[in-house]
Amino acid sequence: MTAENGRSKVAIIGSGNIGTDLMIKVMRTSRHLEMGAMVGIDPESDGLARAKRFGFATTHDGVDGLIALPEFDDIEIVFDATSAQAHEVNAAKLQPLGKRLIDLTPAAIGPYVVPAVNLDEHLDAPNLNMVTCGGQATIPIVAAIARVVPVAYAEIIASIASKSAGPGTRANIDEFTETTSAAITQVAGAARGKAIVVLNPAEPPLIMRDTVFALVSASDDATHQQITQSVESMVADVAAYVPGYRLKQRVQVTEIPADQPVQTLLAEGTARPTHQVSVFLEVEGAAHYLPAYAGNLDIMTAAALQVAERIAAAAKTKEAAR
Repeated sequence: MTAENGRSKVAIIGSGNIGTDLMIKVMRTSRHLEMGAMVGIDPESDGLARAKRFGFATTHDGVDGLIALPEFDDIEIVFDATSAQAHEVNAAKLQPLGKRLIDLTPAAIGPYVVPAVNLDEHLDAPNLNMVTCGGQATIPIVAAIARVVPVAYAEIIASIASKSAGPGTRANIDEFTETTSAAITQVAGAARGKAIVVLNPAEPPLIMRDTVFALVSASDDATHQQITQSVESMVADVAAYVPGYRLKQRVQVTEIPADQPVQTLLAEGTARPTHQVSVFLEVEGAAHYLPAYAGNLDIMTAAALQVAERIAAAAKTKEAAR
């Protein structure tokens, strides 16, 4: 049910770092959303304590506690910031009750969604998956290259501060690589994809860095320029909802040496590409709740918020048209 102020009420499952940051983003920056409830399993968590101080409904009994809340009927959108396994349970209980789910875990029950690339295709989906932090940072770049030339192979490396990787992130490392690799092909359009994550223990912690390598056939300078322009345009699109997202240096398009054995990376029957596109990114967090170096967490909450904003705005438009 839409609130009297025209905003859609949301609940957040997961009162850890991601869920708490998302709550603060909803409070401070949202145009179409209003906090309805914060859900956790640890009654002593900082996220639940903050939510209580802000006057929101809370429960430490997980999804069952959410369903039992008097405020549950008014909730339209539920963010799940728990784990891949937990989301499977949460989705099974919430979807039959008509709640729209935005999944910040690598569970991938619903379609992969990257706001700058394919959100319009999935606005009506009951469960939208936000891929991973590395996916949100790099899939737009692969897609930007793919709209100029076919991408035979794309590899992404996400380097994040070890301090920004909590228990949930570490428990989902395998799902991270599998989910991101799948989304590189399914969303970005590469023929083959690979994802690597690095937990950097450096002190002081380093800001998130992402590297994209794409193998393409692009033999003339005009095509090289088109690739660069497409990437730069996509970076601006992502930065519109993730302000700390930026190119670290200029896009590089370099010829692949004849003796470089790239065939092992390609799908069977794929012609040998001629050039490698290298894109180097940095993602600085907005520091709403998390430290600025935790861009990997910030890009997830910012992207999820963008998805919910668009869903709520579309619902409001439909309601006004009736």
